[in-house]
Amino acid sequence: MSSASDLAALAGLLADETRAAMCLALLDGRAWTAGELAGLAGVAPSTATEHLHRLVRGGLLAERKQGRHRYVRLADPGAAQLIEDLAARLGPGPAPIGLRAVTASAALRRGRTCYDHLAGRLGVAVTDAMTASELLDQDGGCALTPYGKEWFAATLGVSLEAGRRPLARACLDWTERRHHLAGVAGARLCQVFFERRWVTRIGSGRAVRLTPEGVGALRSLLNTSGL
Repeated sequence: MSSASDLAALAGLLADETRAAMCLALLDGRAWTAGELAGLAGVAPSTATEHLHRLVRGGLLAERKQGRHRYVRLADPGAAQLIEDLAARLGPGPAPIGLRAVTASAALRRGRTCYDHLAGRLGVAVTDAMTASELLDQDGGCALTPYGKEWFAATLGVSLEAGRRPLARACLDWTERRHHLAGVAGARLCQVFFERRWVTRIGSGRAVRLTPEGVGALRSLLNTSGL
């Protein structure tokens, strides 16, 4: 059983605005270099490296060397869930100021990745459509129905081997204040969306947009409208 000091140490990892900003950026599910994260956080590369070493030692990030570069990413889905759940507990922040900030905020609300699954209005809409189509049961939890498991295999051609990770999990969306689909099913669905170019990233951040092909696919597969 973890001690109070262990919990305090974990909380301390995120009790710094620079480290928190880095972890939020890494919710896009990709690996970043220290230099990229330094630019995002507005700190010197040496300062970013110190923060990243602390996050790696604390188990929130994992580091990988490739050639001359070192890349970091969130250590596992549990680390991503912790950060997203903490963000979801926050009240609405101040309204963004300036055209660029307003545009970026609106894009994140419309659709984004939450580590390895879809979030924002897009993620919530897909989750609602799966529930309405009886692929997903959200009564008293979040679980794929037998029909939902068959749909992933037969319609999408996707294997859902869960392992230690939940097959399906409800993740509270920090902008919509409703749940979107996470877990293995959410990750595989997001992977399909990218591979088939139903969604594409907007710039280099977490925001994504639904492509015309994606609109057609969702209407055909899940009878969605208005996305």
